[in-house]
Amino acid sequence: MRFIRLVLVVLGFSAFQLATAQSQPESRSEMAQEVNLVKSVHLYPNPATEFVDVQLDHLPAQNISLTVHNIIGNELQVETEVLEEDLIRVKVKDLATGYYLLAIKDEESNFRGTYKFLKR
Repeated sequence: MRFIRLVLVVLGFSAFQLATAQSQPESRSEMAQEVNLVKSVHLYPNPATEFVDVQLDHLPAQNISLTVHNIIGNELQVETEVLEEDLIRVKVKDLATGYYLLAIKDEESNFRGTYKFLKR
């Protein structure tokens, strides 16, 4: 987690706090499971022009809460649509060109993750 924060500061994202799980993993297997969940979320196309699809390998899309933030951390209103049980579409057509952060939260598994994408 310290590495991720360091990367955000280096890239100029220090104004946005990276969402993290509320409880720290107690064992190596819990930590490995958390890393697998982070890697099981895919955003495409990136860069995006009209929409970003969020593919969730191990999380049910209907339980996910998504928020989009600009580079300084302000939350933006965007339309989202669950296309399949593991796929969510986020409309980014009306956003200005630039980098954005997509925060994903699942209360059931206590998963929290933040992913960067570019809007062209």
